[in-house]
Amino acid sequence: MQREGTSSTAPAAASEKSAAVQTPSTAGDKNAPVKAAVSLSPKAIEAAKKQLAKRGTPDAAIRLGLKGGGCSGFSYVIEFSDDPPRERDRVFDFDGVKVFVDPKSLIYLAGTVLDWEQTLMYQGFKFKNPNEATNCGCGHSFSV
Repeated sequence: MQREGTSSTAPAAASEKSAAVQTPSTAGDKNAPVKAAVSLSPKAIEAAKKQLAKRGTPDAAIRLGLKGGGCSGFSYVIEFSDDPPRERDRVFDFDGVKVFVDPKSLIYLAGTVLDWEQTLMYQGFKFKNPNEATNCGCGHSFSV
């Protein structure tokens, strides 16, 4: 298992994508900051904390991943995880919110920002994935 510490306490002027910095435990220079493979926007961190507290498990994690299917080939998966990370999971921490991502999903999620949207018609997490070549109208499936 690889653990990565991240911080979302970047100055307000910094972009969401630069808010997460990690130091991989397997890197040669442990002091050299490296861009996180996935990151959470400040709104997503706040929403995740609220959701975890609401379900009574503030120390649980959020698992991000992909599954085959949907209109365009892949569908996003986001779920709570009360279990410890799996052996090969990448583990991220964003201001106390733990995020687990399996290695296969990480290939397609690299550079993704998980954001929180709240409009009159929709409320929920939104994946902003730079690897998407196409996506369907529902916004829940994509292809690379």
